[in-house]
Amino acid sequence: MRNMNAEVGKLIRNHRKKRKLTLEDVAKRIGKSRSTISKYENGEIAIDVETLYELAEVCDVQVEQLLVRTPNEHPISTDKSIPAFFGSVSRFYGYLFDGRSNDLIRCIFDVRTEPETNRFRIMLYMNYHDPEQYQDCENTYSGYMDHFDALTTISLVNTETPMEKASCQVLAPYLDAETKWALWTGFSSRPMMPIATKMLLSKTPLTEDGDLIRRLKISKEDIRLMKLYNMLVVT
Repeated sequence: MRNMNAEVGKLIRNHRKKRKLTLEDVAKRIGKSRSTISKYENGEIAIDVETLYELAEVCDVQVEQLLVRTPNEHPISTDKSIPAFFGSVSRFYGYLFDGRSNDLIRCIFDVRTEPETNRFRIMLYMNYHDPEQYQDCENTYSGYMDHFDALTTISLVNTETPMEKASCQVLAPYLDAETKWALWTGFSSRPMMPIATKMLLSKTPLTEDGDLIRRLKISKEDIRLMKLYNMLVVT
């Protein structure tokens, strides 16, 4: 059985250390003792909701970044108005190839329904190394997913650098499949430039092999279409 208190505590510890905060720093900010903060991080005591929000504020993260979820904990509604690809899932996976580092970039999209707005809240964890600790990643984005007739748009903002925005456009989401191609667009700081590349979305983790990388790389056919249409096309 999972020790949720310990897993949440580990996330708090990771974000605290990223911000170079000591236990004493956090204790003073939220009016708790150093030993209490230590017990939170070690999973020895449960954290109430109010304190969890205070810890998120101190660590300068979204409260969602301190939560532990299972892949199908709260699936998106199966209502017919929801595109088939996104129905009955609360998490999906994204892959893109970064030519700057010549490496595969792994992403996890966590989805939460907001009944009061009828929208879908997205937390994107990009370039993680350990699937069991995916929140410990290079970049974290938050935003919303909106569905239109033939397109799903995921609009995101970097949680650490709010000026850095990105979006993921998914074509024909009403056609169900295990994977879907999407267009990832955003602004890179390595080097500083706008970017657009193809991303493969999947309901389940994909085998990370040479075939996946080949599919993610911009091909000769992609270049031919770019020249023909004068734009990057993902189908």
